[in-house]
Amino acid sequence: MEIESLRNRPEITVDEKLSKKYGSFRNLLAELENRDIPTHLVSQINEKVSTVNAFQGPAKGLRKVLRKEKDSVMKLLEKELKLVPKGYYRNMWMALGMSAFGVSFGVAFGAAMDNMGLLGLGIPIGMAMGLAIGAGMDQKAAQEGRQLNCEV
Repeated sequence: MEIESLRNRPEITVDEKLSKKYGSFRNLLAELENRDIPTHLVSQINEKVSTVNAFQGPAKGLRKVLRKEKDSVMKLLEKELKLVPKGYYRNMWMALGMSAFGVSFGVAFGAAMDNMGLLGLGIPIGMAMGLAIGAGMDQKAAQEGRQLNCEV
């Protein structure tokens, strides 16, 4: 079973943001064509593509539909096949590092120095830790062949 392609639309050439999102989704679908994906997932992906192709409305609405459907395809691929785009874990762990590690380190610094103004010092430390962990996970995914050749 083949993955459907996005139909050409004349309004894409006018709107730069829409063109970028459309090209990104098209690249994702092209990347999936090269992978061996189970037929039940292909049918779910085709439903998402059909939703985008059937949309009749303004460019702003099409951008929303594109973003929503691309995100749902990405979540489906990550959940079912553990396929992730480049930088997926880096971006995820950067936010986690800032919130989980960074704030706790900042509180520890602030309490140890008796100056809660140092609370913000932990956030860049946590961000660096999160980036390091995420980059390592991205590298592991690439070695295992689970990384898609597209950006989020």
